[in-house]
Amino acid sequence: MSSNETPRGPVDSSRIPRYAGPATFARLPRLDEVGTADVAVVGVPFDSGVSYRPGARFGGNAIREASRLLRPYNPAQDASPFALAQVADGGDIAVNPFNINEAVETIEAAADDLLGTGARLMTLGGDHTIALPLLRSVAKKHGPVALLHFDAHLDTWDTYFGAEYTHGTPFRRAVEEGILDTSALSHVGTRGPLYGKQDLTDDEKMGFGIVTSADIYRRGADEVADQLRQRIGDRPLYISIDIDCLDPAHAPGTGTPEAGGMTSRELLEILRGLASCNLVSADVVEVAPAYDHAEITSVAASHTAYELTTIMSRQIAAARKDAEAK
Repeated sequence: MSSNETPRGPVDSSRIPRYAGPATFARLPRLDEVGTADVAVVGVPFDSGVSYRPGARFGGNAIREASRLLRPYNPAQDASPFALAQVADGGDIAVNPFNINEAVETIEAAADDLLGTGARLMTLGGDHTIALPLLRSVAKKHGPVALLHFDAHLDTWDTYFGAEYTHGTPFRRAVEEGILDTSALSHVGTRGPLYGKQDLTDDEKMGFGIVTSADIYRRGADEVADQLRQRIGDRPLYISIDIDCLDPAHAPGTGTPEAGGMTSRELLEILRGLASCNLVSADVVEVAPAYDHAEITSVAASHTAYELTTIMSRQIAAARKDAEAK
């Protein structure tokens, strides 16, 4: 799409009420309605890798429902993301719920196809297992990527019950496979008990820095965002957000909640502070609506995906404008 073409945006809520019609993300067109997209929003209804409460397989559609309230202008970033780039809902990647290895392969292949069209991915999980195949696919296109991992947990453990692919292991596998830039890895929002101090030692050896939820409380969102920007530099960046990085007061609908987390305001402000980073794709995972109340978690997740989508749309529009000026 050139800068002269007008993207197809959301349904006009002044003509059709927000609660009516199909629940695509932000009421955007489906991918098959526009042909190609600059940013494809896709769901992965998979939660066979969880270690505690299941239910994240329903997270993507819960986020879509909550996203009906999103509006086309983002004042925090002074941008209309759906006018800057074509964003479309690509539906769900349907995966085998009984075979984790097969599911991982299916997700990777589907992501390869979508990235091959030139789109960036905004993926709605699903449990955190899905981050590994998504990272594999992104690394094929960009090489090893910087990673910002927002989560209460490290997700760098080795195995669970002998299983290598679970929601607690994706980033250890990603480091082992060489698909992450180990000079630019950060966990954000971590807290809570661990199995032992060795967990932190192993994590540090893999190259991760840690910004705990207590660090965010004491230092503030702006200072944390600045630290993260400096660590990332101009590297291609993937952001993976487990909604349990938020305190259970802000995200009760998740599988492994931990007390003492970030507020939704802190998360959104940190993301807005990363707008200058080269965000190539992102995910929001672990929304489990069965444990939610009044859509608190789904609303937080939909706004999180909206900020990430805005960042990508702004960068796509700027790159297109620069290319056409040459």
